[in-house]
Parts: sequence; structure tokens; C-alpha cells
Amino acid sequence: MQIHVVQSGQSLYVISHSYGVTVESIIEANELSAPGNLVVGQALVIPIAGMYYWVQPGDSLQSIAVKVGLSEMAIVQANHLDWNTPLQAGRRLYIPPRPRRNAEINAYVEPRGEHVSPALHEAAKKAAPHLTYLAPFSFHILRDGTLKAPPLNDFATIAAQQGVTLMMAVTNLEKGQFSAELGEVVLNDAVVQDHLLDNVIRTAKELQFRDIHFDIEHLRPTDREAYNRFLRKAAARLHAQGFLMSTALAPKISAAQTGAWYTAHDYKVHGEVADFVIIMTYEWGYSGGPPMPVSPLPSVRRVLEYAITEMPASKVMMGQNLYGYDWTLPYVPGGPFARALSPQQAIDLARERRAGIQYDHVAQAPHFQYTGDAGKRHIVWFEDARSIQAKFNLVKELGIRGVSYWKLGLAFPQNWLLLEDNFRVVKR
Repeated sequence: MQIHVVQSGQSLYVISHSYGVTVESIIEANELSAPGNLVVGQALVIPIAGMYYWVQPGDSLQSIAVKVGLSEMAIVQANHLDWNTPLQAGRRLYIPPRPRRNAEINAYVEPRGEHVSPALHEAAKKAAPHLTYLAPFSFHILRDGTLKAPPLNDFATIAAQQGVTLMMAVTNLEKGQFSAELGEVVLNDAVVQDHLLDNVIRTAKELQFRDIHFDIEHLRPTDREAYNRFLRKAAARLHAQGFLMSTALAPKISAAQTGAWYTAHDYKVHGEVADFVIIMTYEWGYSGGPPMPVSPLPSVRRVLEYAITEMPASKVMMGQNLYGYDWTLPYVPGGPFARALSPQQAIDLARERRAGIQYDHVAQAPHFQYTGDAGKRHIVWFEDARSIQAKFNLVKELGIRGVSYWKLGLAFPQNWLLLEDNFRVVKR
């Protein structure tokens, strides 16, 4: 796939002509809501096999090969070049597709209320061909070791039809928050633990879940070893019944990192006992915090590079957000929370407010500012084709297992196209 950034004055017709594809194919690939009114700075995915590269002043075959990740010979052969003829600036070179590698892909889906909404059902159905796992969020642990299930509707049918493994996300959520007190009860009472695992195994068998996923967060620091002991017990029982076991981990950068979200998450032990882990590499920019990218690439890299010093890279899945935030300026701690929005909604908002999209090449994240109806300035940080491709490049560079999305229901069509362009999604 080619990623094209819209420049001032460009139309879909001009862009389509540059790449030799139809206008309709670009509209369909990007699910454009206003194809006649593109936003300056908007990233489009161009549906071609491979990509094109325009020679820049000072480029050589060697420098281009490094940039695009192919050998000089592959570029010469694809373009019928003469080794002895210098490249002319402005020449268009065809870059053939690179081999795809296998990857496992998970997506959480979070039904709200008593039923799965039609929109969320459709989002799960649409994403399923691109998934290894589908994780309805979540089964709440109760204090007696029983479980409160989320609405599931026909997620099992969707999963079965697309060869997707259902992931049973088990959490210590209580009254909408991760509860250290509930964690203390579960992790320090052997009777409650045994009852919980009995219920997990029975429920998983009844509802066709194959992976049991423990997302137990915001624990007391003193419960670190208790959590490790629980995971060892759970792994032994679940593996004996033929289940996989995975865990969710806070984004740490060292074993010494402390805090309510970090101390009790022991990367080394999780890497030893779990079949794989999902690291929540997002929410640096969050609804109640100061404006910044949700998952800036240097921060994501730092976490993943630490993770693979504690566990095999083949067990690590990178967490990836499918959303951005719209903050009101100036930011005031405790003031208005930022509004979550999908990448598609961000583009529509930029168009509505006539705001050009900027790109932070260090964070690898798009953003723009606008003035709202009340006269207040806003800043929006979100994801686009460029930012997601940068994350996919990191997954391949570090050789990790794959990607886990939080969460379905937020439109980002470019993500799924680029996912398939980069990886062969494993089906278990």
C-alpha cells in the first residue's frame, strides 16, 4: 500500500492519476465521507501492490534501498534500471511489495449496557477476518469468586465463522474502576481463588472461549508476589484443561518502576507463566491529562524494548489505540475531560473546521488545532495511516508476536488495509 499525504490544491482525480488507480478505489479504501473536499495534511492509503518512490535530490540506489527496506538489485530489476546511469530527481520508481510475516492480532470489544449494539456487532463482524483473537470486555470478578459476564450476543458465531479464537477477559473492575481492594481479596484468599478458577473454566467451556486473559490492574504493591502465585496456579489449571492463558500488562520501562499501575506487574514472571502478554502501550495522552499523542512512538518503543529483555519477543503483543482525543485549551488539571473520537471523526472535524493536519515526525502522530463554537481553542491528537505504519514497522523490527487493539467500534479503515499489507494474520 502507498500512503499519500494530501497537499494544498490536490484533488482525488490528480492523486489517482499520479498512481494509476481509479478515484473510486481510493474512496472505497479510505471510506471517504466527502471525497470532493479533502483535508490538507490528510493521509490516504492508495490501493496498489507495493508503492512508488519519487527520487529526491541527492538520492542514490543505496540510500533509496535503505529507506524502503529492499535490496538495490530488487529496485533495479523492478524498474529496468541501468546500474551506470545516475538517477534523475523526480523520477518515479516502483517499489515491489516486501514479504509479509506472520502475526497474531487481537481486538477488545466493549459492549455497554445490557445488549451489544448493532453498530458494535457490525464492527466485530467487519474486523473478524483480520483477527486471531476477539476479546469481549469484560468478565468482572465478584468478591465470592463468581463472575459477571458482559453481553455477548453472537460473538461466538462471528468468531467461529472467521476462525477467530475467543479471548475471555477477566478483570478486577468494580463500580467501573479497577479495584485494589477486590484484587487483595482474590489474590490472598485460596478458597476464593479456587472458586474463581472453577467458574472461569466452567464458563469458558460453556461459551467456547479458548484463551483466558487476566487483566488485573491497579493492585497494591504488596500484592505483587500474590499475583505471581495466582498466575502460576491459574496457568497450571488452565493448561491442564487445554486453555491458553494470557495477561494484560501496564507499560513499564524497567523492573524497578513503581506505582499503583506498575509495581505488581512482574514482567519476568508473566513472561514465564503466560502463553503471551498484551502490553497496554497507549494512554500517554489520556482524557484527563494534558494534550499529547495517545501512543507516541518513542514511548512505545521504550516499553517494548524493555519487555523483550524480560520475556521472549514471541510472547509480546503491542497494544494499539483505535482512537484519539479532542482537548479544550488551555488545559487545566481537573477541567473538562478530552472527548474521544475515531480517526475518521478526526478527519471530518478537521474538514468542518477548515483545519490543516500537521504531523509530528518524532512522536509519529497527526494533530490539528481549531476554534470551537464557544470560541475556545482545541487540539486533537489521533492516528492515521502514517502513525499506524510506524507502529507496524516497530513490531517487525523487534520481532514481537503481534498487535492488540483497544477497541472495536471506532472507524479506522486504513488500519485494516495496512495490517493485511504488512502481516499474514495467524488463525488458530
